[in-house]
Amino acid sequence: MLTLTPDDILLDCHADDWQAALDHAAEALLQAGLTADGYRDGLHAREAQSSTFLGNAIAIPHGTPESREHVRATGVRVLQFPQGIDWHDGNRVHVLVTIAAQSDEHLEILRQLTHVLDREGISERLAAADSRGEIAGLLSKTVVEPRLDADTLCLGFPARDSQELALAAAARLRQAGCVENAFVATVADQAPRALGQGLWLVASDLGVTQPALALATPAHPLNIGDAGLVGVFCLAAQGDAHHGLLERLVTLLESGSAGDLAGADAATVLARLAGETASAITATVRVLNAHGLHARPAKQLVQVARAQGVSIRVRLAEGSGQAVSATSLTKVIGLGARRGQPLLFSIDGSDLPADAAERALAAVCRAVTEGLGEAVAPFDEGREHHLPEPEVIIEPLVENEPQTAVAASPGLAIAPAFVLRLPRFEYPERAGDPAAENRRLDAALLEGEDQLEALVRQARGGEVAQILSMHEEMLKDSELHQAAREGIAEGASAEAAWWHAIETAARAQEMLADRLLAERAADLRDVGRRVLGILCNVALPEPPDSPYILVADDLGPSDVARLDTARVRGLLTARGGATAHSAILARALGIPAAVGAGERVLTLSNDTLLILDGDRGRYTVAPSEERLASAEQRLADQRRREAEAWEARHQPAATRDGHRVEVAANLGNTAHAQDAVERGAEGVGLLRTEFIFMAHAAMPDLMTQVEEYREATEALDGRPLVARTLDVGGDKPLPYWPVPREDNPFLGLRGIRLALTRPEVLETQLRALLMAAAPAAESEQAPAVGGNKKSRPLRIMLPMVKDLGEFRQARAIYDRLLEEIPETERATDVQLGVMIEIPSAALLAPTLAPEVDFFSVGTNDLTQYALAIDRGHPELSAQSDGLHPAVLRLIQLTVQAAHAQGKWVGVCGELASDATAVPVLVGLGVDELSVSARQVPLVKARLREFDLEEARAQATLALAQPTAEAVRDALEVR
Repeated sequence: MLTLTPDDILLDCHADDWQAALDHAAEALLQAGLTADGYRDGLHAREAQSSTFLGNAIAIPHGTPESREHVRATGVRVLQFPQGIDWHDGNRVHVLVTIAAQSDEHLEILRQLTHVLDREGISERLAAADSRGEIAGLLSKTVVEPRLDADTLCLGFPARDSQELALAAAARLRQAGCVENAFVATVADQAPRALGQGLWLVASDLGVTQPALALATPAHPLNIGDAGLVGVFCLAAQGDAHHGLLERLVTLLESGSAGDLAGADAATVLARLAGETASAITATVRVLNAHGLHARPAKQLVQVARAQGVSIRVRLAEGSGQAVSATSLTKVIGLGARRGQPLLFSIDGSDLPADAAERALAAVCRAVTEGLGEAVAPFDEGREHHLPEPEVIIEPLVENEPQTAVAASPGLAIAPAFVLRLPRFEYPERAGDPAAENRRLDAALLEGEDQLEALVRQARGGEVAQILSMHEEMLKDSELHQAAREGIAEGASAEAAWWHAIETAARAQEMLADRLLAERAADLRDVGRRVLGILCNVALPEPPDSPYILVADDLGPSDVARLDTARVRGLLTARGGATAHSAILARALGIPAAVGAGERVLTLSNDTLLILDGDRGRYTVAPSEERLASAEQRLADQRRREAEAWEARHQPAATRDGHRVEVAANLGNTAHAQDAVERGAEGVGLLRTEFIFMAHAAMPDLMTQVEEYREATEALDGRPLVARTLDVGGDKPLPYWPVPREDNPFLGLRGIRLALTRPEVLETQLRALLMAAAPAAESEQAPAVGGNKKSRPLRIMLPMVKDLGEFRQARAIYDRLLEEIPETERATDVQLGVMIEIPSAALLAPTLAPEVDFFSVGTNDLTQYALAIDRGHPELSAQSDGLHPAVLRLIQLTVQAAHAQGKWVGVCGELASDATAVPVLVGLGVDELSVSARQVPLVKARLREFDLEEARAQATLALAQPTAEAVRDALEVR
């Protein structure tokens, strides 16, 4: 999708006429490298067909389909003409939004611009704007689509009063993924307000993820006082995005059609809320234009509608869009109608004889069918919407050849495969006795709770018990129960109603921007399958009694929790990501795991011998005797190294020739600091401070943060603490700090960018860190020695810094706090550094190094951004390897810049614990490695296996390779 940035804007342009302005625009696209010179003729040819004037002093020149061959890259250039230009259709233009599009990306920009055209005074403001940012702000407007459709309706609900209807409507919004539990709780405390005509309203803006309107109507007539109750609307408000929903309610009440909603079906309700009265005469026609209703056909439709001399409204027939005037170009374009979508035209029959209305509707429908001035082809619904899926042929796995998956849990495993093939749940969709089905569902839910409670007891605490306890809460979710009961009331079987409720909630979870939260959909389905298995009396197949590697399509957390770790040597799944709960639990249980291996693993036969490498995300099927012997030796060596590493865990971390490299621990909770020290950590190299913010329902105050951070500084007993400031955003939002939904939150408002939008939050955190690390009296930690104070070294690092400007903004706050807080009450051994996560920061390290105190390389994100691969992508994540030479060169640039200024560099990503990568990082000059606490002894042991000269040779070898795979192959041979 095209997006608009200030860099795309040219201010204060001048032209004698519209042809010269068009030439200016073509030259701008050419200079930007977006088009070849021939595209200029395409722009003029397009204007010869019809004007691209859009409205409010904006024109959107773009080439003809034939001129797309001259497009080198999709992009946009905006030209401002403050004096204005007389366009060839008589309109005055101040802004050209000139588009070079290789396909139909320009249609989305066109649709976005239609939301700007109705804003009063926009043309004057565009002409007077004196900065590119102002122009971008005027033209850009995030379109938040409010929700009102069949899934937000709760019709014929067996309620006893208006309050129960209000809660039913709120619950429906929760099931649709529009609101969170906080919204429902707010509604529960409200008394519905009367709108008139039997309609009532509750509303809140708390816990709203998408503006939406729900309606609950009673199954049986209800009264409030002497008045009949038609229904209760529930409004999820958000900014001004819900105003259109309120306008629909006003239109409904003004039309006097509220009574039509009593006992109505979903289609009737949506029609009335779209502005169609009971007397409306309607006609439906399908859009046939290849590119939908873009500007040219939309303009033709508007002209045909105006020629009828009557008020015609139009909406998308599918969904819940509001009907708009068919004579408004911006409104028609704003429908965003695509090829194949049906349009519903309507005329109020009370204003016009039926035959006249039908003639007018026939005229507009005929115009749409004929293509609105464009050549069109008939729409074959079967061919265009229901193409048969090609038969997928899954090739079997090649024996004795390493295969790639996603590393999920470290370790090496050798054992026969046990392929877990989930049973088919066969059940009737419909049932005739709702009472009996409800009883069956209740019994299954109770049995499911009993099973989970037993598993929690077996887990005996830890992450396994926490996640299974969360499953218990999911199973008790009254909204899931209610959704299933509604399905049963409509005639569904208990099995069908329950699974539909689960799938609806899981799909809503998968829509979330935060990948971690989206992957919780697997937890919902895991809970759902448990109950479905009870209802269908289906049990999972029993694994063998001997050791095995479990192979499955995917595993739910409770599947992992049930594993007998004495027999399960490893996990290999076709789907899943490294951040799913099943992967988290595998790491907690110490079971080697690789996930996202693809469907081919499901073709394995039971008892096929496997080698599984969870560190590298690789597995080998039916290895040769030589490969097996090598793996067995590696496994024996690994067990020996682990034992030796544990015994030597408190020795200083150094290479074989004594070169010191500090090994610290990554922590997600200050409570784990003492455990990290016990495992030999020489400090904390990454404290993810967002855990404090995520653990509170509101922004934690100063003293709450001080107490949390002090727990870590005290446990470290003089060892350094490297704390990362709050790193949240669109990909991991806080409930009390909402961030607008972003197409790509990893490239959006997160890290230091978000913190600087509320500097008071950053200031409080910095103050808390400085206070928590104030020197401690010797008596606090050890026997008193005079009046000395014991230092608590503090290193504060800023996440997602792209350049020096962001660092300086944060540094100004930091420096002021150092002046304000008395030295006796704050850290004295303190440094301020940045995380190198964005390639620009690595490339600009020479400009950052003189002003920062240190760098810490976050290889997870740095790799993701450098290689343009989402590390959670189910297909590509295996290629997101931090040993890629491009990533290594960015680390090398960072180290060289830092050392030139006498500053140190740490690495705190997963690469720091990769046994192959450790000597490469040391050879590049990295001074500190920060890894998970479990890995500290092993990384220290790995350092003792090579000397500095060898490490430098390995780094040089790695930098000379063309790919990450070549790096690993070269280092293995060495």
